Amino acid sequence: MKSKYLVNPKTEHYSCVVDLLGRAGKLNEAMNLIRDMSVEADACVWGALLGACRLHNRLDLAEVVAKKLLLIEPENSGHHILLSNIYSSQGRWRDVAALRSNMRVQSLSKSPGCSWIEVEKNVHVFTGGDIMSHPEHALILKMVEKLDGVIIEAGYSPDGSFVLHDVEEEEKVHSLRYHSEKLAVAFGILKVPKGMPIRIMKNLRVCGDCHAAIKLIARVTEREIVLRDANRFHHFKDGSCSCGDYW
Repeated sequence: MKSKYLVNPKTEHYSCVVDLLGRAGKLNEAMNLIRDMSVEADACVWGALLGACRLHNRLDLAEVVAKKLLLIEPENSGHHILLSNIYSSQGRWRDVAALRSNMRVQSLSKSPGCSWIEVEKNVHVFTGGDIMSHPEHALILKMVEKLDGVIIEAGYSPDGSFVLHDVEEEEKVHSLRYHSEKLAVAFGILKVPKGMPIRIMKNLRVCGDCHAAIKLIARVTEREIVLRDANRFHHFKDGSCSCGDYW
């Protein structure tokens, strides 16, 4: 890059290459690239690798990467949460508990998941687990349950690994059903005219379970759903997402 294009690589360039290697599953090569960088790796570079570790279930490398991130951005609870997701996917509940305890010691807290959607110039906000505060909660709950039924028939299976508590499977399924983006999607299907895209914003990264569910919802309802989470835009259509299941 330097010899051919006379461009000195910056952290942004390295971050892109790490992201590409991560998408291809070449995590060891990505780690070696970071070690050989001519500049100090920042949170963006390490974050790209941690996301790849989550996708490919590389817990061994994820722990190393997370430690680097927590040194750079100790106040960022998102790194703790992402590592917690990886631990919970492996059933390592003691590690999840230890990580959450460490967050409490550092006075870090996970922001509650909130999603919002604009309908007829009014913004409607939904918080994960809060299923009663909206004035039309009864209709929304019926739609959530209806959608849950049709996507299960289409092959959806709730992924309890995205519930960061060691609880019974039934309780995990109940928790997943009322994530904020699912409530917003249900409301959008009720209120946004057919043929118009449903546009939703979320303050956190969408979890893998909701991502899988919304793909199927888009397919079975024949709706376009655009979700902007903390990481990127997701354009759901015909059972697939613009992110290619990598975010």
